[in-house]
Amino acid sequence: MRLKNSFLSSALAIPIFAVFAVAWWLHPDHPVSGFSVSAAVDQQGLSAQAPFYSSRFASSDLEEFVHASSVTALPDGGLMAVWFAGSREGAADVQVRGARYDTETAEWGDELVLATRESTQNATQKYIRKLGNPVIALAPDNRLWLFYVSVSVGGWAGSAINAMYSDDLGKNWSPPQQLITTPFLNISTLVRNAPIFHQDGTIGLPVYHEFLGKFAEYLYISPTGDVIDKSRISRGKHSLQPTVVPMDESNAVAMLRYAGDTFHKVLASRTKDAGQTWSEPYPLDPANPNSSLAAVATPNNGLLVALNDLKDGRFRLRLMGTDSSLDFWKPLINLDESPDPEGNPFSAEAYREIIGDKFRLSSGPRREMLADEFLVNLDQRVCEETGCNFEYEYPYFIKSAEGLYHLVYSWNNTFIKHVSFNDAWLEEQL
Repeated sequence: MRLKNSFLSSALAIPIFAVFAVAWWLHPDHPVSGFSVSAAVDQQGLSAQAPFYSSRFASSDLEEFVHASSVTALPDGGLMAVWFAGSREGAADVQVRGARYDTETAEWGDELVLATRESTQNATQKYIRKLGNPVIALAPDNRLWLFYVSVSVGGWAGSAINAMYSDDLGKNWSPPQQLITTPFLNISTLVRNAPIFHQDGTIGLPVYHEFLGKFAEYLYISPTGDVIDKSRISRGKHSLQPTVVPMDESNAVAMLRYAGDTFHKVLASRTKDAGQTWSEPYPLDPANPNSSLAAVATPNNGLLVALNDLKDGRFRLRLMGTDSSLDFWKPLINLDESPDPEGNPFSAEAYREIIGDKFRLSSGPRREMLADEFLVNLDQRVCEETGCNFEYEYPYFIKSAEGLYHLVYSWNNTFIKHVSFNDAWLEEQL
C-alpha cells in the first residue's frame, strides 16, 4: 500500500485491530498498469451523422423517492441503469433497482429489484440498516459489476461498499460481498462515480470517506473483486465523490465535489502514473454548491462536465465543455432548470404549466399515462406548502462504444432521467 508504515506501531497498541492492521499496512504495492483507454471510433463517420439529442425517464415508480443513478452500455447497444428507491433516503425499505433500455423501441423497461437490505444482510452475515449509491459498469471481459453502499450503524459515515457481478449481462448475479477498504472496522468508504478499467483487468474505483474527514481515494480491485491497493486523491475535510476521466494510458483528471466553506468551486486533481499518485486538489472556475458532478472525455482531448454550476441550490443542471487544461469553460445546454433565476418555488398550477410539455416528451409512449398521473397528483417530494421546487442533481456520465453520450440524473428525487446525444450534436453546441 502507498500508505506510511509509521501507522503500524499505533495499530499494534490496539489489540482488537492488531492482526488486521498489520496485514493491511504491510500489504505489498501492486504494480499498476495503465488505463484501458477505449479504442478510437470512426470520427469521420460520427461527424457525418445527423445531430441527435433525446431525453426520457428510466424509472417508472410514482410512489418512491429515487436517487443516485448510474448507467452502463451493453454489448448489444442497449443500456442498463441502476438507482436506489424507497420511502425516503436512508429508509430501511430502500432497494437497489434497475432497468434496461431497448434500442429498437427506444424505451426503458420495467423496474428490477437487484439488492435489498435483507438480501445484503443474508449474504454478508452482517446487520444492514440502509442502502445507497449503486454504481454499475461493464468490464472489458463482459463481466457486469454492481457496487453499492450499505450502512450497519450510524449514518453515511459508517458505510461499507458491497460488490456483485454478473457473467450473463444481468440475468443472474453473484451474492454481494463487502470490499475490505480500511483497517478501521471497515467503515466510511462510499462509492458514487464510474469505475475505470486498467489494462491488466484491474478495476479502478473512485471512492470517498466521510468519517473524521471528507476525502477521496482510488481503489485498485482485482478482476475477481478483491481490494489489492489504493491511493489517496485528496486529504482533509472538504472533498467528496471523485469522478475520474482518463486522458490516455497514464494521465487522468479527477474532479471532486466541494464540501467546504472557502471556494464553493469544483476541485480538480491529476495523476500522471495511472492513479498511483495524485496532485494536490485545486479549485476550478465552475461553482459547486456541495453537489455531485460527472465528467467524460471528448474526441478533441477535452471534457464534458454535468454539474450544478451554482453557488447555492440544485435547481439547474448544466452541461459544460472544457479543454484538457481545464482553463476554458463553455456552457453548452441547461439540461433541466427552474425558470426562476434564484430557484424559488412555484405554485402547483404554475409548476404543471412550466414542466408539462417537456415532461410529457421525456416520458415516452410507455410512460404517457404515468406522466399525466404525475402532473395531476404532484407529491410532497416536489411540492410543499411553500410551493413546488426544482431539483436536478447527481449526474452520471458515460460514452458508449458506438460514440453516444449517455447521462442519467435525479429529477426532483421522483424520477431518474436519461439524456443521450452524439458528437454531431455536441459539435453544434461547441
